[in-house]
Amino acid sequence: MKKILVLTTIALLVSGSAAAKTWVLTNAEEGMDKGNWQINSDQLKVKDHAFSIEQKVLHGGKQEGSKILTIHSKDGLTITLSPTRGMNLLRIEGFGSRMGWDSPVKEVVNPAFSNLESRNGLGWLEGFNEMMVRCGYEWTGHPVTADGQIYTLHGKAGNTPASLVEVEVADSAPYEIRIRGLVKESTFKKADLQTLTELRYVPGSNSFSLHDVLTNHADYPHDYQIIYHSNFGTPILEEGARFLAPMSSISPFNDYAKSGLKTWQTYQGPTKDFDEMVFNIQPLADENHQTLAAVVNKAGDKGASIQFDTRQLPVLTLWKKHRYRQAGLCHRYRAGDQLRLSGDH
Repeated sequence: MKKILVLTTIALLVSGSAAAKTWVLTNAEEGMDKGNWQINSDQLKVKDHAFSIEQKVLHGGKQEGSKILTIHSKDGLTITLSPTRGMNLLRIEGFGSRMGWDSPVKEVVNPAFSNLESRNGLGWLEGFNEMMVRCGYEWTGHPVTADGQIYTLHGKAGNTPASLVEVEVADSAPYEIRIRGLVKESTFKKADLQTLTELRYVPGSNSFSLHDVLTNHADYPHDYQIIYHSNFGTPILEEGARFLAPMSSISPFNDYAKSGLKTWQTYQGPTKDFDEMVFNIQPLADENHQTLAAVVNKAGDKGASIQFDTRQLPVLTLWKKHRYRQAGLCHRYRAGDQLRLSGDH
């Protein structure tokens, strides 16, 4: 069983591959990894846009051995992701702004130093600092104990190193860059879910897209859950910043969220003792099942939006947390029919 999820992120407010060159950076089956690696537009004799793609192996603290992979487009975006952490997007920068937030976790934590079951199943938080985290795939929610086992916060996907990592650059204009990573969640007598993640970016542009294919390799059906947990901070999120999305309904997740219904669409500045406030949203889509969700700053001159297909991600959740300088868009696909969007500031 195969499930394709396509997410188009329109960064800072805005996509069949032709012949291309491909580099394999990691292949677990062959026991190989290129470690520190780099390629750039000059080496590829590309004149239209200057860009580079670089992989670095990090050292020190809990990030010892973690890898980051960065696309740098001189007149576009700088996109940094981590193959060590489930191909999570660490941060996006460009056009005078950034997508990301200021977590107290400063290192790119190697999952080898994490215990997801610590703090009663909240160990995921000890590495959480990314702009976008894939949560799943057996489980995406709060920690619970069921069927004789512990399901930890947001699952294991974001703390699973990719088994295969490839970089591809098209041979002709617009020289689209594709970064693919294979993330496996395989357990004997349990799940065998494999997700081929792909990030696509055209140098010089202010948008990128994510194309994921999740496949159940087991001999039997298996439920799966997915959250695309995207998080934003300054300069987009500030007092007076707004959340925008077409919707048919919005409802509070709990009693605490009821108190914020009158101001759910706007953000406060950092507020001491502000607990997370969650709203469930039913998005509206066009005739092609496409919709948008966005956050914009008070002046309306900086923002970020995410475009998605409501047949694949039909339910949205807005999550606000004004205690920290963080905000986000997060979307969830749970057991086939849920999408979540979240924000924290």
